[in-house]
Amino acid sequence: MQNETDASGDAFAFVAQVPVRWSDMDAFGHINHARMITLMEEARVAWLISAGEQYAPLIKSAMIVTVEVRYQAQLRHTDSPLAIAMWIKGFRSVDFTIGYEIRGAGAAPHSKPACVASTQMAVVDIEKQSLRRLTDLEKGYLQQWRRD
Repeated sequence: MQNETDASGDAFAFVAQVPVRWSDMDAFGHINHARMITLMEEARVAWLISAGEQYAPLIKSAMIVTVEVRYQAQLRHTDSPLAIAMWIKGFRSVDFTIGYEIRGAGAAPHSKPACVASTQMAVVDIEKQSLRRLTDLEKGYLQQWRRD
């Protein structure tokens, strides 16, 4: 899903509907932290692939540098599928940061998210095993979905 907005009217770049599997749960009945990172990855990959073939170099060269997750409410198996909304929080010459708002099924798009997170992604030249600069095309794509 694209073109959904948050409470302030800012557009999300992409909203993925990600099913929660029974194996994503922990002994306390909510989604395990490590599995939440995996669910976020599934959403992020769906978004990057949806960007189109012209952005394949960005998709293939982006690697995670940092992950930050803040839980504001529990999410359980009954909250499936999760609505994982994403946007670009910012970018620099060799990296970009994706913001996330995660809500359970049935939660209003403008409601307080159960989880907020971010992943900083660096772009690398895979053959040289070193950082590379974002191209003008990649910067243009990231800029269109940037929110602060």
